[in-house]
Amino acid sequence: MNLGEYIREKRTLHNLTQQELAERSGVGVRFVRELEHGKATVQLDKVNKVLTLFGEELAPKKIDKV
Repeated sequence: MNLGEYIREKRTLHNLTQQELAERSGVGVRFVRELEHGKATVQLDKVNKVLTLFGEELAPKKIDKV
């Protein structure tokens, strides 16, 4: 599952339209649409505004180098 699919799943689980999600999280509806459709370049601060509505955030995670 990618980030866009995750956001869409959370939004539908909470019975929100894209417009409602945008309004409640303080981003534009166009951003929500692009995010859900997997746009490769999104602003992480806006992603976190959306995720905050669900009590989550996107953060760096240390990985082991190969």
